[in-house]
Order: sequence, then C-alpha cells, then structure tokens
Amino acid sequence: MPVYRIIYSSRPFGYDSNMLNGILMQARRANEHDDITGALICREDIFLQLLEGPEDKVKNTIARIRRDDRHIEVRMHVEKHVQERMFGKWAMLHDPVATWIWTPEEIDHDAPARASEAEVTGFFQRLRDQAKAD
Repeated sequence: MPVYRIIYSSRPFGYDSNMLNGILMQARRANEHDDITGALICREDIFLQLLEGPEDKVKNTIARIRRDDRHIEVRMHVEKHVQERMFGKWAMLHDPVATWIWTPEEIDHDAPARASEAEVTGFFQRLRDQAKAD
C-alpha cells in the first residue's frame, strides 16, 4: 500500500544533547501512535529528516515541525507517494554522526537549497543500508 514521504531540512536552534533527546523521544512516541516511520540525520548545523506514513499524519507532523521553534528555515526536498517504506522498522532511526552528508562549509553556503531529490534520498538510502548491516 502506498505511503506518503516527506524529506525536509532545517537549521537547529538551541541544539544540544538534551534538545536532541527531547526531539527523539517526542518523535518516537508520536510516530508510533500515527503509524509514521523515518529517520533523522542531525548535527548542530542541520536536521535532515525523512518521514513516511499516512498522508494526513505526515502532513500534520510537518506542520507541527514548522511551528516548533527548535527548527529554523524548514525546507522541503521531497513530498510524494511511494510504494513502500524505506524505514519500516523504525519509528525514528537516528544517525548521530552524519559525517557523510554536506560539510559544515557546504551548509554555510546553502547546499540544502541546491540539493536534488536524488541527493537527499541517497543520504537516507545509505543510512538505511548501514542500519541493515548493523
């Protein structure tokens, strides 16, 4: 059955480990309730997140994220229906390292604004493949 997928990026405001742990706890609880799965790649300079599930629930989640003052400059990269979930086993897989996405210098030069759908989707395919190997 098709699901709705969104990939967005934002800049964190007030990033620290407590903030991240709070986001992950809230996301996992809400996502399990709403049948949403996904993954979060984050550093102090970027959140890059994939959400997938029922369209109305995913859209409600992104609307909540847009209102959350911990996210600045929310930018949508992918919004579409897909045939299967990329992260079906994870309410919210977290990649704490994220060293293979854009460098901090690339972020400063607004790489997310120039990113293609294939590029951001590729980051998550790599994360999924690494998680399966672990």
